[in-house]
Amino acid sequence: MPTTRRSSSGRGAVGTGKQSRLSFNNRVTKPVPKSAKDTVASSPLKKELIREQVEKDEEDVENVQPTNEQPQQQSGSVGVAVTPKSDAELKAAKVSDAAIQKYWRKVEAERLAKRVHQEDLTLSEKVLRYFDVSSHYGPCIGITRLKRWQRAQRLGLNPPIEVLAVLLKEEAKGNKGIERAHMDDIMNNTSIGL
Repeated sequence: MPTTRRSSSGRGAVGTGKQSRLSFNNRVTKPVPKSAKDTVASSPLKKELIREQVEKDEEDVENVQPTNEQPQQQSGSVGVAVTPKSDAELKAAKVSDAAIQKYWRKVEAERLAKRVHQEDLTLSEKVLRYFDVSSHYGPCIGITRLKRWQRAQRLGLNPPIEVLAVLLKEEAKGNKGIERAHMDDIMNNTSIGL
């Protein structure tokens, strides 16, 4: 039989009160080099929050000081605001249907077997669902597909321009069901109990 471990005091530290206590008052006792603190302080999430705050402040300033660059409303129009398109949206508008099909064929070529469960879906819905399940671009639940694409672009994750092209084309057709991820619909219906 193996020998048992014995403490130096004979009875152990439990009864003598020599055991240290755990402290949960958010104090770090481990020394951390300053370079590690700087990398934590400059995390992408913190940068994104700062960038959003700056953008919000810029919008507030623009709302206070109207500029002459705003488009003039025609007489009889209902006041529809025309927003300027970003560079990515301009590039996406130039993407043809053939380029989207080429992108999808490239995605399909990476697979070993054909997607049997998506035979009845349109090409645009297949592209968008593939984007939804790509975890590289962040969570898809609780955010619209367009906002998720824009967030991934801001974070430098290089989301496919074909996805933005499909989103803009479906939006131009007036398809409102394309805004949210299919997974988001499933999760919302499950949580409600439908």
